[in-house]
Amino acid sequence: MNIGEIAQRAGVSRSTVSYALSGKRPVSEETREKIQRVIDDLGYRPNASARALANGRTSTIGLVFPPAGDHYTGMQLDFIGSVVEAAAAYDYDVLLSPSGVDSDRSFQRLLGERRVDGAILMEIRLQDDRVEHLLAEGFPSVCIGRTAQPENDWWVGLDHTALTAACVHHLADLGHRRIAFVNRPERLLRAGYESAHRGLDGFTKAAAERGLTVRTYTCGDDAPSGQACLERILHDDPATTALVTLNEAALGGLYRGLAHAGRHVPRDFSVTGVVAARWAETVTPQLTAADVPAAELGRLAVELLVERLDQPQTPPRHQLLTPPISLRASTGPVGTPAPMVADPDLNA
Repeated sequence: MNIGEIAQRAGVSRSTVSYALSGKRPVSEETREKIQRVIDDLGYRPNASARALANGRTSTIGLVFPPAGDHYTGMQLDFIGSVVEAAAAYDYDVLLSPSGVDSDRSFQRLLGERRVDGAILMEIRLQDDRVEHLLAEGFPSVCIGRTAQPENDWWVGLDHTALTAACVHHLADLGHRRIAFVNRPERLLRAGYESAHRGLDGFTKAAAERGLTVRTYTCGDDAPSGQACLERILHDDPATTALVTLNEAALGGLYRGLAHAGRHVPRDFSVTGVVAARWAETVTPQLTAADVPAAELGRLAVELLVERLDQPQTPPRHQLLTPPISLRASTGPVGTPAPMVADPDLNA
């Protein structure tokens, strides 16, 4: 089925059908309805490639998102889902590219073949050649995260510096004096991942401000790495009573390590961090955390990109989010006594 057959059945020219479909030129309402009836009868669906050639738009957004290792973590999958859902509201499809640097073939194809109208970039580094490349090309893009000099970029992000500092102050207010920080993997820190660096910066500055004794650790994005990291923490300083983490993928392992060490949460040891609510609520006890608003970040990124596509002359815009700490059940004062449990025999 093609435009020619639609035109023949509707009794109009091919160009009139094309204008009715693309909206490039006005077509009378009567003619538009006649064409639409034929389309509905024939079940016609315009070819995406042909439509892109005709109007210069693919109706597709690229999501440039490298996995943390050999797989996407749960939080990363949440971000992907949020972008796809938000894009669908604007009638855009999403093409996923796992590119971490601009030399990746996937990234080069995305740009060179103009497969997408614009791109959303994730796992941003402080010095990110992907962002610099897109800026130099004038290619519409939005970052979830920000570089070291983000003034000329379009982005939405979390204030990891403020959030990890808030976690430290929360623990210090509870009386904790010896605290560990569990970051993302070492290779991501070396690569300059902005969340890892800014989170570490917020932690160390807040700890210095409160006069705390602290140690910092990098940790793989999985539960076994989390358990091994917790064992290192207690080996290095058995007097540690709390930790702050950015690594939601290691969270289950951190809890497991505490259980194996006989440390009860929160009676003996408090845990907090910057983690999406869905993951904070999967552990027992539930994690007191600055909740990462994955759905909101994805929606805002899509909204900014659509705005940039529709209004190319708009100056760069950005938005920095600082969600509050959600108090759940994983933190408590140092030396909190175990809760009293009634003996059923006493009530017999």
